[in-house]
Amino acid sequence: MQKLKAPFFEHLHHDSVMQDVSEQLDQLEKNVIAITPWKEYSYKPDVQFVIAHNHDCLFIKYFVREESVRAVFRRDSDPVYKDSCVEWFITFNQDPSYYNLEFNSLGTCTVGYGQSRYERTLLPESITKQIRRSASLRIVPVPNEKPVVEWELTLIIPTSVFCYNDIDAIKDQSCRVNFYKCGDDLPTPHYVSWNPVVSEEPNFHLPQYFGELQLL
Repeated sequence: MQKLKAPFFEHLHHDSVMQDVSEQLDQLEKNVIAITPWKEYSYKPDVQFVIAHNHDCLFIKYFVREESVRAVFRRDSDPVYKDSCVEWFITFNQDPSYYNLEFNSLGTCTVGYGQSRYERTLLPESITKQIRRSASLRIVPVPNEKPVVEWELTLIIPTSVFCYNDIDAIKDQSCRVNFYKCGDDLPTPHYVSWNPVVSEEPNFHLPQYFGELQLL
C-alpha cells in the first residue's frame, strides 16, 4: 500500500488567490499515477499530482500530458469520467463510505458519497460549487510525431464538501485515498491508478485498495 504525505500550508486558505496556490503547489515533489491494472487498457498518459492542506481545506494540483483530450461536460454532476478525467477518492476515520471527486480538464466535477460503486449519493451543486478550480490547457508540438495535449488543474477543496462527516479541521485526520486518470469516451480509453487495484474489469470503487494519506 502506498503512503502519501500532504504538507501543511499555513499561509494559504480557501480564499487565497488561485495563482498563488498553483505556484506554491508547483514547488512540491510530484506523485505519479502510473499503474494500469487492466491489460486491455494499456495506454498510460503522463499524469502527476501534488497535495497539501490547511486547517479547513485541501489543495490539489494535477499535471496531465496525453495524446488527445475530450472536454464535453460543463455542468457539475455530468458524467465527466467520459471526458479526459482525473479523480480521487477519500474516506475518513474508518468510515465504510467514501467520497469520489471527479474532474474533467475544464474543472467540471462530479462528487458522490457511498459504500460502493452502485450505492452513490451525488452531492448537490450547493456543495460542489464550493470547490474552487483553475484549469489550463495547451497543445505541444512533438518533432516528427503528432502533437500532444498538456493540461493542469488546481483545486481548493474545503472540508465543508465532506458533508457526511463531522470535520472541523482536516489536520490529523486519518484518511485513505486513491488517485486516478481515466477517459471512457476518448479515442484510446484508459484507466490508470496511483495505488494498485485488483478486479476483473475496470472499477475504481474499491476502497480496500486505497492507500494512506498523512496530513502533516
